[in-house]
Amino acid sequence: MTGELERQTVKVGILGVGSVTQVVHLPMFSERSDVQITALSDPDRLKAEALATRFDVPHVLSNEEILSHDDVQAAVICTPNYLHESLAVEALERGKHVLVERPLALSAEGVRRVLDAAAAAGRHLAVGLNQRFRPDTEALAAFVAGGELGDIYAVRANSLTRMPAVRSAWRQNPEEAGGGALMDLGVPILDLAFWLVGYPRITRVTAVFRDGETEVEEAATVFAVSDSGIAFSVEVSWNLIAGTDRHHCRVMGVEGSGSLPPLDIHKQLMGRPMNVTPRQPKARGGEGRYQNAYRRLLDQFVRAVLGETDVPAAVEQIHLMEVIAAAYRSAREGREIHLDED
Repeated sequence: MTGELERQTVKVGILGVGSVTQVVHLPMFSERSDVQITALSDPDRLKAEALATRFDVPHVLSNEEILSHDDVQAAVICTPNYLHESLAVEALERGKHVLVERPLALSAEGVRRVLDAAAAAGRHLAVGLNQRFRPDTEALAAFVAGGELGDIYAVRANSLTRMPAVRSAWRQNPEEAGGGALMDLGVPILDLAFWLVGYPRITRVTAVFRDGETEVEEAATVFAVSDSGIAFSVEVSWNLIAGTDRHHCRVMGVEGSGSLPPLDIHKQLMGRPMNVTPRQPKARGGEGRYQNAYRRLLDQFVRAVLGETDVPAAVEQIHLMEVIAAAYRSAREGREIHLDED
């Protein structure tokens, strides 16, 4: 019986103990009876040791020690962006299942290398794109996929946050972060905008940046056009001057539209717009959308490691990083970028 129980427990090592680890991974994995957090690593060892004590994690190790630890079945990578690719590849080559916070890598070529490593190792690879796991985004995506909004012609989205008193130093370092607000906020909101409408091929990209006091952009506006003619307009900012952060997305079709949050879907019926918004489930205990979506993402990952489900290969992340690269090039050169350019 003991052996059977052990086989049903996923032993996890977490690399990096920044905010997402503290808010999401440590508390949510610790709640699960089918997960044991075996080890933590972080350059700030004192912080890692304090969190290990708080969450009853037996070991504080280096990244290398976690990845070479025989008891670790799954690695959760929450390090600065520039380490995502190399650590993910190393973990996969050592036979670990891997969950990587976004971005998966800083380039399309890097994403390909990680995907190739996962395929070669026969291990699950998940990306921390939790917005895909929200009930409202899943509902809107289903309406789009079912053709209920007609042909889609535009998607507008924004992710605007107020400037925090203290921002992680590495996020303001282009070598470590890969960029500023566009890499931080743009990767997940562009992914959501594209995912809601089936990830069409983007052919043209224009971007304008607002530089801040550091070496990276503090705001960006991106306009992209797909091969099917869908126009995407996306804004991100670290320096919103408002009472609350703003995160919003609207999909527009010839027979209806949908927006979130809150979820609101209207379609043309009998010559007039009708509200067809489905009722949404409430998260347990009043949990917010962000945390609840992460809980569902982590559940999929754990069940995949246990052999109960699969994690779809993150192949669309290749194209996402092509679009991100085109946006940075557009901002540098002050012109529209065609993705088929050499």
